[in-house]
Amino acid sequence: MLQKLTKENLIKEAQLFCVEQSKFHHKELYGVTDGKAVGTLIEQKFQSYLKLKYDVTIGSSAKGIDLPSEDIMTDIKVTSNKQPQSSSPFRDAKQKIFGLGYNLLVFVYDKIDDPTSRTSQLNFVSCSFVSKERTADFTTTSILNEMKRVGANESDIIAFLEGIKLPADEIALKQIAEMILTKEILIGYLTISNALQWRLQYARIRDLKNDIPGIDKIISYNKPD
Repeated sequence: MLQKLTKENLIKEAQLFCVEQSKFHHKELYGVTDGKAVGTLIEQKFQSYLKLKYDVTIGSSAKGIDLPSEDIMTDIKVTSNKQPQSSSPFRDAKQKIFGLGYNLLVFVYDKIDDPTSRTSQLNFVSCSFVSKERTADFTTTSILNEMKRVGANESDIIAFLEGIKLPADEIALKQIAEMILTKEILIGYLTISNALQWRLQYARIRDLKNDIPGIDKIISYNKPD
């Protein structure tokens, strides 16, 4: 009987998977420049890898989260080191301030094509587990914390949210401002751009050199000692 997947095992297996896959020669990826195609293949390989070892729930595209069980609640993101970013479903404007509501497992790779063997290698330069509490926008959460520190009121907060064009109507902005003034805001470590879907950028997480509670650097050139 397979053991149930835990977050600790997910992190351990992600590291082993990165090491294993960095040695693998992919015939099907030779010459492929579509990052989405590369990402989809690696996500599926990692999900299959987990299913061989663990009792794990794999999500559907409709649900939008790859590992949706309540104790894991993690979406897998695979992205190129040249431009480490991906899209994520827009559910609520508050996600930019209070986080996406689920964890992220972010794989960042360099793709190298070998003309001699006509295969590709994916060198995983970074892999990070980002707890849901750290999945908000870095700049927005940093500025809002500073505004609260200096005594900003509801009108100040609403003006700021309007200034950054947070996608919410007047009533929602007022509700969000009230939440900001009454709830703790943790600094997020994503860059989140407004769009029909959130555009998530991971360069800050890839480049982290310090230990941050809620972010596990699994594979990294800048992994803390």
